[in-house]
Amino acid sequence: MSELLVGRRILMFVDDIYEDLELWYPRLRLIEAGAHVVVAGLQADRVYHGKHSYPCRSDAAIADMEAADFQGLVVPGGFMPDKLRREAKVLSLVRDFAGAGKLVAAVCHGGWIPISAGVYRGVRVTGSLGIKDDLVNAGAVWEDAAVVVDRHFVSSRKPDDLPDFCRGILGVLTAR
Repeated sequence: MSELLVGRRILMFVDDIYEDLELWYPRLRLIEAGAHVVVAGLQADRVYHGKHSYPCRSDAAIADMEAADFQGLVVPGGFMPDKLRREAKVLSLVRDFAGAGKLVAAVCHGGWIPISAGVYRGVRVTGSLGIKDDLVNAGAVWEDAAVVVDRHFVSSRKPDDLPDFCRGILGVLTAR
């Protein structure tokens, strides 16, 4: 294990039909770098299943989370973000992370959550081509790139971009 992120706490969201690789790859990469990663779902200690059926047990309930307890947030894609963006607590957490200048990282359809939280206006981002119009209509500045880092916002398009996505996340977290 690297000690790059020792003492850093990162929050990730989970719900059914998350994109398996987009949750597990960053989670394991952050743990490898020494971060403590908390995966929160609508219920604590519940097993959620990804698009490809890979299970993920939540560590905590989203309702119990506070942005002040973390240095960053990672939002995987899949169909999960479309459900979670309807939750007031999810949106308030995203606003709190963004307002505090903390990492807000979203990959693929994960961008739906920052869109609904209203934090992407004027932010350079990328995401799944399927939500490009949503990003643009939310006031984001779209770029077609493997990763886009704009201040404390990190975004990527798809699972193939995960190495770049994780390098972007690590870059933001180690610059602070």
